[in-house]
Amino acid sequence: MKNEIDALMQASHVDALLVVGAGQHNPAMVYLTGGGHLTNADLIKKQGETAVLFHGSMERDEAAKSGLTTRCYDLYPMQEYLKETNGNQIEAAALRYARMFADCGVTTGTVALYGSTELGTKFAILSHLQKIMPGLSFTGFSPDPILMTAMMTKSSAELARIRKMGQITTGVVGRVRDFLAGQNTQGETLVNPDGSPVTIGQVKGKINLWLAEAGAENPENTIFAIGRDAGIPHSQGNNDDPLTLGKTIVFDIFPCETGGGYYYDFTRTWCLGYAPDDVLKLYADVKQVYAAVTAELKENAVFKTYQTRTNELFEAQGHPTMRIDPATQEGYVHSLGHGLGLRVHEMPFSGYTAGDNEKLVRGSVFTIEPGLYYPERGMGVRIEDTWFINENGQPEKMVDFPQDLIIPLQ
Repeated sequence: MKNEIDALMQASHVDALLVVGAGQHNPAMVYLTGGGHLTNADLIKKQGETAVLFHGSMERDEAAKSGLTTRCYDLYPMQEYLKETNGNQIEAAALRYARMFADCGVTTGTVALYGSTELGTKFAILSHLQKIMPGLSFTGFSPDPILMTAMMTKSSAELARIRKMGQITTGVVGRVRDFLAGQNTQGETLVNPDGSPVTIGQVKGKINLWLAEAGAENPENTIFAIGRDAGIPHSQGNNDDPLTLGKTIVFDIFPCETGGGYYYDFTRTWCLGYAPDDVLKLYADVKQVYAAVTAELKENAVFKTYQTRTNELFEAQGHPTMRIDPATQEGYVHSLGHGLGLRVHEMPFSGYTAGDNEKLVRGSVFTIEPGLYYPERGMGVRIEDTWFINENGQPEKMVDFPQDLIIPLQ
């Protein structure tokens, strides 16, 4: 959580943080400011001190909502720095940064970089800044031992916001299910009242509309893929494809609060009208693994141990896995889950490259999403829910929703 940041900075030998970019759709900035309409901002946090937020004059009220110390860019007028640098914009911006850092008491030491901005311009500015302030050095991390590590544990307020997003998400999923169930069929195709096929693009349009009406947005689109596309885990589906009966539809939806706030992540696999025997068997296998893994979740467990367990379970069922063949494109071909918050994918991760510090601690939010994929057989199955470790140290599903495979039609 945020109260860990100074200790994490100290452990990482970092003297200050610089976070750049907008106040929306910019996880590090949103995390430290609470979000808001900041077109462009800079945040400097010196270890052991309150962060300082630099902002434009038109956005002073939005900046004030952060509760941080705020300073307007008007205090650092670019026109003066442009005069000093004979109109060189890179040097002028570097000079302004030098004054901002000095005013924050940061003139030497290591500064960790965060945020979202145009890379080339910022690289040029910071490179010149190092010439002006040779006592500063800039660094980045992968994996991130400071902000991403702090964000791995959510407060009760953050948990409540994610749960609300879960309620919005599953509400929209329910509306999609009811819409599909209410359509007519011609042969094996779902059709609208005018007889035209119901398409993936049509369904996605309704998803985006219903999310917007509920106060959410869908910046990373939605996976709604049928048949062979359902057998490729991150295929978003072809908008022109009609919805046909008896084929698997992988519906993976991961919206966020408006403005790039907290995400939710959720997947169901459906068949319209009926499911063939081979699909029923594949679905039963995934559901069995989902039930086994979620029954074994424990507080303080290293998340990636459940990836090993998932491989064992799928292999026992006779399915290929990447543990056996890293190049396989069928069977179980991804990791079990990931953390969730201001990013749709964040710590803790469950893949084999994840660290032993990525544990299921109290306040951690994570997905469980086993799946099996056979594109050449025209099918794929994934079941995903978002879980967290509650205040009593127990694993708990954020929001419940039926796991039915078949959507009965009228």
